[in-house]
Amino acid sequence: MKILFQGDSITDAGRDRENCRDMGPGYPKFATELIREEYPDVDFDFINLGISGDQTKDLMVRWREDCINLQPDIVSILIGVNDTWHNAEAKTWVTAPVFEANYRYLLDWIKRCTKAKILILEPFLLPVPDKQIFHPDIDEKILITRKLAREYAAAFVPLDGLFAAACVETDMYHWSDDGVHPNENGSRFIGSLYAEAIYPIIEDVLSGK
Repeated sequence: MKILFQGDSITDAGRDRENCRDMGPGYPKFATELIREEYPDVDFDFINLGISGDQTKDLMVRWREDCINLQPDIVSILIGVNDTWHNAEAKTWVTAPVFEANYRYLLDWIKRCTKAKILILEPFLLPVPDKQIFHPDIDEKILITRKLAREYAAAFVPLDGLFAAACVETDMYHWSDDGVHPNENGSRFIGSLYAEAIYPIIEDVLSGK
């Protein structure tokens, strides 16, 4: 069973770009460990093609080669924070209609050209003081991601909401040093949420649904 991780630096996490089956030290590492433990008899092919700095427009450029041609059984996507961050200083945000069109392009291609089931993880922002300027834009993109998940996804992980709850109980810096990139604690947290969300999808693939 082929499972593809796609996204930006949160998914990339410093992986070995010369080996797409290297999960790196981020959440894909912890997710795949849990999945293998849960399904020790399943032959998984885990592929990580997250690229640091990517926005939705960058995924569009490489989508055929880095997703469609691979014909995954399951593809997960975590994208969106760079569509905000890279444009934050001048507040020249990627507009909501453009962000939605870009993301919808990716999802439509999966639906048209593969049999892959889709797991969407929403972009998130922890409440660190120097990133609060992001909220007017990224909050809108989070809502768009939720809308698209209802239309396209077999499962959805509401990371922004779940991290918000986690930061009530535990200091925000326990999860991330900069509010965007998870540290080991944050990566383990995402990995466990990912695994929990993907188990029912794996069951569907195994049963031929």
